[in-house]
Amino acid sequence: MTGTQKRTRLSPQARADQILEQAADLIQREGLSAVTMERLAKDAGISKGLVYNYFPSRDALLAALLQKEQAQLRERGMAEALRVDSFEALIEGTTRLYLEQTHDRGAVILPLLADPSVSRLMLDTLRTERDRTIRYFVRAVRREYGLDLVTAITAVDSLMTLTGAMGRLVASGSVTVEDGTQMCVQLLTGGMEKLARSKQASMRQ
Repeated sequence: MTGTQKRTRLSPQARADQILEQAADLIQREGLSAVTMERLAKDAGISKGLVYNYFPSRDALLAALLQKEQAQLRERGMAEALRVDSFEALIEGTTRLYLEQTHDRGAVILPLLADPSVSRLMLDTLRTERDRTIRYFVRAVRREYGLDLVTAITAVDSLMTLTGAMGRLVASGSVTVEDGTQMCVQLLTGGMEKLARSKQASMRQ
């Protein structure tokens, strides 16, 4: 075949996804500081102006990347929640998904969460997502253990912090996904059961 091969024109969504995946790959290989609009354009084989057409600034691009990563986890978590038929299975399934993502994508997600500029742009979104997650698990905890609303909110909020800490250990390689999942399940379900018994005992006094 002779002649120049025609370049495939990507749809706007596909092009934006390509740029975000290029950024994620660069962060994994060289760290967050390596990400510049010039470097992304070069690695993707496109012009810097095209990158700016999709993302007005580096911070906006990184915030979009974090939002994409969080959305993927949320969608998988929702599918898992619909699949299971017990509270313990819910905790195990969603915890495993979170730790798997942290293991596989922690080199991307954790630096983004720690970056002040990105966190500032994502503050409202991250707060909304955390509140939505807390509300979902509070309802599940109250159904399972009969806790009052304030106690359930406090317990779920605290246990989410525990899961986040386990995610950082998994990302660092200190704990495996399997061990981290089982520890979280035991601590979460055991803690809730003990808290429920304590509340019931105090009500009988």
